[in-house]
Amino acid sequence: MTGAERAGTVYMSEPEKELPVDELKHLVSERALTGETMVLNMGPQHPSTHGVLRLLLELDGEEVINCVPDIGFLHTGIEKNMESKTYMKALVMTDRMDYLNNLGNNLAYCLAVEKLVELDVPPRAQVARVILAELQRIASHLVWLGTHALDLAAMSLFLYCFREREIILDIFEMCSGARMMTTYIRPGGLWRDLPDGFEEAVRAFLKLMPGRIDDYEAMLDKNPLWLDRTQGIGVVSAEQALGWGLTGPALRGSGVALDFRKAQPYSGYELFDFDVPVGSRGDVYDRYKVRMEEMRQSLRIIEQALEALPAGPVRSNNRKFVPPPRSELGHSMEALIHHFKLWTEGFSAPKGAVYVAVESPRGELGCYLEGDGGPKPYRVHFRTPSFASMQVLPVMSKGHLVADLVAIIGSVDIVLGDADR
Repeated sequence: MTGAERAGTVYMSEPEKELPVDELKHLVSERALTGETMVLNMGPQHPSTHGVLRLLLELDGEEVINCVPDIGFLHTGIEKNMESKTYMKALVMTDRMDYLNNLGNNLAYCLAVEKLVELDVPPRAQVARVILAELQRIASHLVWLGTHALDLAAMSLFLYCFREREIILDIFEMCSGARMMTTYIRPGGLWRDLPDGFEEAVRAFLKLMPGRIDDYEAMLDKNPLWLDRTQGIGVVSAEQALGWGLTGPALRGSGVALDFRKAQPYSGYELFDFDVPVGSRGDVYDRYKVRMEEMRQSLRIIEQALEALPAGPVRSNNRKFVPPPRSELGHSMEALIHHFKLWTEGFSAPKGAVYVAVESPRGELGCYLEGDGGPKPYRVHFRTPSFASMQVLPVMSKGHLVADLVAIIGSVDIVLGDADR
């Protein structure tokens, strides 16, 4: 390679990895082009990127000058796959987007289908959905807390958080037979009624969990190492957070009390009393404190929902869209034919488009659903919080050290399956 050719190339940290200047000059500063700063890859195989996320970093020593997220390594084509299936069969794909919010993904899609075809949901199913969604939120926050603490070298907390998460997964298995990919929330209600022992298991968890959250905070809140690694790190103002499309705990950590369970209530959330915790500084520590308080508020919602859980059916009686109960299949030819047609041909939805937003553990999870009059959706698109949150990483990380970048990524709570669809 001639000297002139070398002048037109920026060398990366990986062996034999180089990029032409024309491809980099809009991503990095002039100092990188002259060799004063280093450009290197963090990921896509790196434990603290929480999935196959590649960050293109420009560093001056250990200081982050620029940070460019690069996604697409986990692309699954879920949205286009859903468009090739009937409305009912497409549901199983939603479990596999954000693998820490399976039931929440089910709920967003089912609400969109129900809005498109004007399908009713029985009161018992509405309340049960709230209980399950809040259990899912706590389980997701437990994984976030354990892995976030592990990133910052707090090993014990990781084990404790997964210990409590196992209790929630056992409850999900009790309901659906699966620990994670449950597909338990269905258009028109639930797959089946809540099983015997469900209420007792949830109440036992409600009794146990507040003390465990206190234990987590006792290990972290006044820990000098934790405070040094989180306070004043990754600060985002309320104006910046709104401008970059942040939602969920990342937005509320900056002081904006936007929660779709309050702002646009769905599935009966308007019936329950709970608070929306917010921070004031918008740093890693405030985002941590918001999620800790959110777990307490979720317990509060679940307790109210258990008290309000009515008797009755858990699936709509609208046989145009909902399969008949399994108990009817053995003695009713009409029910058997109806069941067969729904699962083979599906139901036709009217022409039109709807959008429904729910509050996932990571923020606004929106489902855009468009029908063309046939049994398969014409267009399915999800507005996922992880995708939107990653674009603010350059703002959060600029001027910090590489070690701080690990804390910043964890505080945003990214799930790459939620971003690459």
